Amino acid sequence: MKNKVKYYIVLVVLIFFNISNSNAITFLQVNPILKHTFIPKKVKVKKNITVENYFQFIDSVVIKYDSLTNYKLTEHLLVRANPYIIDVLKNTDYYLMIKKDSFVYDQKKMIVLKKGDQLIVPNSKLAKKLSDSFKNTRIDVNIPEFKLRILENSKELYSFPIRVGRNEKKYLKMAGRVLDLKTKTGEGKIVGYERFPDFYNPANGHRYYVTNRDDKKVTKLPQVPFIETEINGIRYGQLIHTTTNPKTLEKAYSNGCIGTKEADIWVIYYYAPVNTKITIRYHLNVKDSISGKTTVLKDIYGYQKK
Repeated sequence: MKNKVKYYIVLVVLIFFNISNSNAITFLQVNPILKHTFIPKKVKVKKNITVENYFQFIDSVVIKYDSLTNYKLTEHLLVRANPYIIDVLKNTDYYLMIKKDSFVYDQKKMIVLKKGDQLIVPNSKLAKKLSDSFKNTRIDVNIPEFKLRILENSKELYSFPIRVGRNEKKYLKMAGRVLDLKTKTGEGKIVGYERFPDFYNPANGHRYYVTNRDDKKVTKLPQVPFIETEINGIRYGQLIHTTTNPKTLEKAYSNGCIGTKEADIWVIYYYAPVNTKITIRYHLNVKDSISGKTTVLKDIYGYQKK
């Protein structure tokens, strides 16, 4: 009898152990499934977010929700899934605010996300669509046309006026040597960003904190991302970045970098993540996409004379 009791006890323990293990295995299997299927639809902004705190906030959302997605959640995916954010950032442009009769001394203090605003974390379908879009996007710059275009496959999404490097050689203290300031041509890619840039005059190495605007007013420098390029396998330090003086656009004016409006740089930044292809060319014959007529541009670097 005692042996039978022991047998039954052992049998019950084994059955319980098997059931418990089965549940444990099932539980461990469910967690990854939950991870892959549960994606929060909306994230509510709990307090006002200013420009100076914007990137930290976006990074915190990415870090928090990346573990819940079955794809790599990035800043670019998150913001492209919420295009209104790009529009809000564009409207921190000093000159757009002036058109609204609003003088902004310190752009960093402007609110870009308000308490109660909501962000959508993209589901896997939207994330794949956006990722495919990134892979098919490239930047095209034509120097004498003073144009930067964003293309997806063969479709032009955006066209922005730019300024390019001057046709001269000059000693730049930050480089420690005389440099040819012409913007370099070639094929390459986006290799990095500086989201919290410091502003220096490359000619004398002087750092500055305020800027003289085209309307003769002085403001603090804006917080806008700088985009680093690699052309023909070389990193020349040839950046795509904003100018606080749009009157210099459509001119050979810079020390080699490609300058844009403050509003435009936000669009370029969020449409061109790292590894986006870029072409910088020097084509004088430009065909109008609507009329089909060809225009011969001014040879600003004098290449045709050589």
